[in-house]
Amino acid sequence: MSEAPKRPWRGILVATALPLTADLRVDHDRYAEHCAWLVANGCDGVVPNGSLGEYQVLTPDERRRVVRTAVAAVGGARVMPGVAAYGSAEARHWAEQAGEDGCGAVMLLPPNAYRADERSVLAHYREVARAGLPVVAYNNPVDTKVDLVPELLARLHGEGLVRAVKEFSGDVRRAYRIAELAPELDLLVGADDVLLELAVAGAKGWVAGYPNALPRASAELYRAAVSGDLATALPLYRELHPLLRWDSRTEFVQAIKMSMDVVGRYGGPVRPPRVPLLPDQESSVRAATEKVVAAGLA
Repeated sequence: MSEAPKRPWRGILVATALPLTADLRVDHDRYAEHCAWLVANGCDGVVPNGSLGEYQVLTPDERRRVVRTAVAAVGGARVMPGVAAYGSAEARHWAEQAGEDGCGAVMLLPPNAYRADERSVLAHYREVARAGLPVVAYNNPVDTKVDLVPELLARLHGEGLVRAVKEFSGDVRRAYRIAELAPELDLLVGADDVLLELAVAGAKGWVAGYPNALPRASAELYRAAVSGDLATALPLYRELHPLLRWDSRTEFVQAIKMSMDVVGRYGGPVRPPRVPLLPDQESSVRAATEKVVAAGLA
């Protein structure tokens, strides 16, 4: 058995889409196959129960089983579940269960039931850190209304509460400020459409959306970008960007699932309150995906 990586959040960790049946039950067999397929096609691990995995509309039993399904499919060292919850005690509970199930790290949003102040954010991360697993912070101020600015991230890291950050603010300038204030804090690309910019700025990983549909091309892009091979990365980034930018839109779950369907994977439906794409959105995603397929990137 190979030794577990010391920083299991490094590399490409796919925020997995969750396959649902026609009657909206979780298809665990399909999910296990999908996780294994991603790792076999160049990705380093998976992130179940992220926003792309529709964790907000899962029951507690479903949420636990999704993590266990991923661990059984690819091994716990490759699994970093999202443990977001409205309450700190509940988030710690999910982190404790992740540890029991063999996961190597967890990903945690700040409090997101209200616009939390800095003291509340620190208390939240302190509570979840008590579970004992390394914590990757997830900064998504667009959706949570709480911004983990570089100064706050440096404080969280300085107290030993977080080891890395999934950065989804879209402000690539923050990469340099984070590196100045907390040089040992790993920066992870959090939005697909700033992958190249953050890779050049020193990102150590990518919590990714579009590899759900395009793992091989995405892996080629990421590895070229982080190695500084811009001659390979830039043309590929330009080809993929019409799809990658959907990862930062409200309809990202529906778009990525549709692209999965187009390339011959199973994306399937979403649970309410999400609704299907509008016809013009569907046409846009389909056309962009078919163009990538025609270019041999699927």
